[in-house]
Amino acid sequence: MPDSASAAVMPLPSLTSQAERLIELGVHELAGISAEDLRSFARDNDNADNADNADNADNADNATLLAVHPSRVPASALAPLLNLEGKSGFVVVDMPDVDLFAPHVVDLPDARLYLVTGLDRGDHMANWSPEEALPALTEEHRSPLILSEGIHWVLQQPAVLERNHCFMTIGSRLRKAGGALDARTPAIWISNGSGRDGRERRNAPKVGWCWWGNRHTWLGFASATGRRP
Repeated sequence: MPDSASAAVMPLPSLTSQAERLIELGVHELAGISAEDLRSFARDNDNADNADNADNADNADNATLLAVHPSRVPASALAPLLNLEGKSGFVVVDMPDVDLFAPHVVDLPDARLYLVTGLDRGDHMANWSPEEALPALTEEHRSPLILSEGIHWVLQQPAVLERNHCFMTIGSRLRKAGGALDARTPAIWISNGSGRDGRERRNAPKVGWCWWGNRHTWLGFASATGRRP
């Protein structure tokens, strides 16, 4: 596989700064977590990371994301908090079941707050289908992001979402009543303001879906090296 090092791997703010961003947006209230608990979690992990990095600079990780467990705050509540150039985020109208998309082939920490490490937007997989991308990510020992993690990433770093360089979050899937997986896979991109999106939503961040077997030249596959509580 091609090297994924590119502008798609961008330094994130410190965990303490990320915590303040979530508090500013009111995510802690949606999750039923006090602002001080969120600040304490971020502060403790910032200190731990700084100590580790001082011992071994090769372990420095500038792509660690602070995430709230999706059981605490669903994607439908996070999406409207997205904002690009004054345009608020939204979920497409034909995805009313967005919150039923659950982690698949992904083990989340059993914690209300956790860290996602080694983020990559997956530009090198543009024009791959989800069906093709998942085994390739597994072979690379990477884990696909779930939808709420992808939204958290854009909340902290809006520049990661670029026109023609957006991403899928195939770590979230919907299992139907009969047990089969729904063919839709979630993605985050920028609306063109066409169709049912409405012209007023042109250039707004958009949570939508694509088919499991389809390819899109403008969608990569966001992934991480790991997660920890």
